[in-house]
Formats: sequence, C-alpha cells, structure tokens
Amino acid sequence: MTYSDLWRRLTPLYDEGEAKAMVRLLLERCFGLTLADIYGGGLEASGINTERLEQLMRRLEQSEPVQYAIGEELFCGRWFRVTPAVLIPRPETQELCEWCLGSLSPWRGRGERPHILDIGTGSGCIAITLAAEVAEARVTAWDISEEALTIARENAQHLGAQVTFEQVDILAHAQSSLQSKAAEPSVKFKAQSPRYDIIISNPPYIAKMEAEQMTGNVLDWEPHGALFVPDDDPLLFYRAIARLALSALKPQGLLFLEINPLYHDELMAMLRDMGFADVETRNDQFNKQRMIKAVRQ
Repeated sequence: MTYSDLWRRLTPLYDEGEAKAMVRLLLERCFGLTLADIYGGGLEASGINTERLEQLMRRLEQSEPVQYAIGEELFCGRWFRVTPAVLIPRPETQELCEWCLGSLSPWRGRGERPHILDIGTGSGCIAITLAAEVAEARVTAWDISEEALTIARENAQHLGAQVTFEQVDILAHAQSSLQSKAAEPSVKFKAQSPRYDIIISNPPYIAKMEAEQMTGNVLDWEPHGALFVPDDDPLLFYRAIARLALSALKPQGLLFLEINPLYHDELMAMLRDMGFADVETRNDQFNKQRMIKAVRQ
C-alpha cells in the first residue's frame, strides 16, 4: 500500500491536489508519519495500523470531510476538535478573526480588559483564538446548540483559553428584546445589559437555493442549522445580531461579521440605515467580499 494508492481512491470525488492533501493530513495527524515516511514507498513499513487506515479511507470515500474523519482542524495555529455537530473552521473565518485581532492591539499592555462576544461560536475557534491571543480580553461565546457548546468547552479546556460559554438562541433573543422594548421602551432587555467592546459572528448565511451548488462533503455532513437561512430572508441572522449590537456594544464598539458576498450590498445598506458608522468591507484570499466591520456610534 502506497501513498499513491490511497489518494487515487479519492479522485472520483476530488481533484488530484485535494485528494493528495487529504491523505497526507490523514497520515500525518492520525499515524504521525512524516513526509519522508509518506513518500518513501510502502506504508506498511512505517508500522501503521493498516486496519484503522482502511476504515478511515472508507469514510473519506463516502465524502466525509477529512477533518471529521481525523477529528480536528487547524485554525490560527491551533488544532481544534471538530465533529458533525460543528462547522469545520475555514480560512475566511480565520481572516475575520485576524482582522478582529488587529483591532485589539490598542488594548494590549494598557491594563484594560476588552469584553468580546462571539455569536454562533460552533467549535469555539473564534472565541478561543481571541482569548488565547489577547490575555486581557474577557470573551463570551453563544451558541444555540448544546452539542456545539460541549465541543467548544472541550477545545477551550484543551487549549487553555478562558471563555464563558452560554446557550443562547440569537433569533429568540432578538424577538424577546423587541417585545420588551415595545412593552416598556425605557427598559432594556435584561440579556443585553452587558456592554461589549466587540461583537463578532460567523452566522448562517447560505440561502437554501444555493444548496444545489454545494459539494456533498459539505451538504451531507456539516450542520445545516449553522449553514442555511431562508431564501426570502437572507439577512435574518445579521438583522438580529445588528439589533443586539446597537444596545449591547459600547459607543464606538466594533461589529465584525463574516458575510455572503451575494448579499453584501443589502447588508451594507441595512447596517448604515440602522445607524452604524464606518461600515467597511474586506475581501478574503479568494478576492470575495467576505467580511464587514461596523462601528456603533
């Protein structure tokens, strides 16, 4: 059995480059092989458990993402545990996190403690990275899924990050807030009382009509609740998050969002209409409009 034998088994599903990268990752992370081991010829000589390798390869042949098969993914230099209960962290989310980290530099060494809220934390990759990189930060992370929060807590413990995790449904939260304000405008919804310096989110933003263009390793495996929004309301989560940000962010507090490029213009207009200032877009490494930052006045 050789490296070439393995990656060729995946070419019905993936192009050659992706198939090779997946098998390399599998061999490195699950069996501790070096590149010299991988390219050196027969893998049996490396003393690996060939039965386990075959089980993992069969999972990949069923289009299961390699990250779920090996149980982890690299994000901002740290390995995060992932299961089908959470989205697999992606490079564009890392870019959003790095943008946010850049904005936190003024706090470093000043003795102040910026308070950050991550909405829809999933594996906890954003919240944990921010907490690990900025020791002064107080980081809170929300998710609707208790399964996801279990994974996020395990990641935080494993990586030594201090994050407060809470089970919160942002849509129900926003609706309760609106009802509370309507009943008594002078009273703020109780859950909005913390004053955050930064709110960051990678919310669901793929319209269901886009599903037919998605590959099986995403559509058949990753949690749909973290991916999709209704076709007739693609800004559903952004609206709820922005409403929260208007009352929960401190003046001049920052809102960071990962976005769907298809709805970039609509989202920019919505944020400006809601009163946010300095609304700014950044493209990701593939030159897609993927991130927005806005300032609460």
